[in-house]
Amino acid sequence: MTTFTYDALPGRVVFGFGAVAELPAEIDAFDAQRILLIAGASELELARALCAPFADRIMTTFSGIRPHVPIEVADSAREAAADADLLLCVGGGSTTGTAKAVALTTGLPIIAVPTTYAGSEVTPVWGLTQGSRKTTGTNSVVLPRTVIYDPDLTLTLPASLSVASGLNAMAHCVEAFWAPRRNPVSSAVAADGIRHLAAGLPAIAADPGDGTARADLLLGAYLAGSAFAVAGSGLHHKICHVLGGAFDLPHAETHAIVLPYVLALNAPNAPEAASRIASALGHENPVQGLHELGTKLGVPEGLRALGLSESDPETVIDDILALAPADNPTPVTRDGLKNLLRAAWAGTAPTREEAA
Repeated sequence: MTTFTYDALPGRVVFGFGAVAELPAEIDAFDAQRILLIAGASELELARALCAPFADRIMTTFSGIRPHVPIEVADSAREAAADADLLLCVGGGSTTGTAKAVALTTGLPIIAVPTTYAGSEVTPVWGLTQGSRKTTGTNSVVLPRTVIYDPDLTLTLPASLSVASGLNAMAHCVEAFWAPRRNPVSSAVAADGIRHLAAGLPAIAADPGDGTARADLLLGAYLAGSAFAVAGSGLHHKICHVLGGAFDLPHAETHAIVLPYVLALNAPNAPEAASRIASALGHENPVQGLHELGTKLGVPEGLRALGLSESDPETVIDDILALAPADNPTPVTRDGLKNLLRAAWAGTAPTREEAA
């Protein structure tokens, strides 16, 4: 008999084409009168249009969004939230992350309206960057109370950003199989998430206006975030958070590049997980299948394509080692990590030998 612990997370999800029409009713459910709207410059016009039915309750708008939520951005957003009784965030992962930073210190409830496939809107994980160091943590107070998923809102997201964001969600699913709090429920959710993402990603690349594919990606992102929220983060996320914080790398693209190399490292010592990932991807070899999918979708060829110099990764190896999970399927060593980062920087096809 399998023994496990599963902590179901609270939260309301409204999903479907046209679901955003329910936003005024969801706002009313909180009886909110002083709302802080959080939206980046690229989503500001959309966000204001969505808020038109209750514009008189928008106390102020914060749009100074930056990736990885620098502490100075969090402080500014917290100042803007003075006297607010609700946070409404419209946008991608960085926008949601900014709302979480405010909730972390104020306890204000969040309604999230995602426009990308980040998945962070259903996790209690927060992240802040100070200088070149990114710190993450878990606190139930930052978990959005309501999330409205409307595939229509993602139709204008460029194919390249859709692919990067979707592959970031794929990373959440893959890592859920060996994350510290993994369990049969989170693994089942992750496997279904991979199936939806693997179906939607190539279709979006071929036709960005494919509504069915958009719905697949959004559902996959929701499932990915749900699995990640319960299972926690493992080696892959530790690597990407350190690299992203230290070198200000784009979050989604970094995850998309690094993921196959971590899978190559872990697959030999996590055969059941590898088999389920392969099945969900529809490929005999999960590492090869994931790498081929990324290549087909135009993922940048290695971290060097993001502007990282060859010597940069070695400067943060100690930081990654300090965070590496003790129960990673394959023990994490300095040499193994160095080889993994070298291969991920160069963009060579991931193999067990390169990751060892």
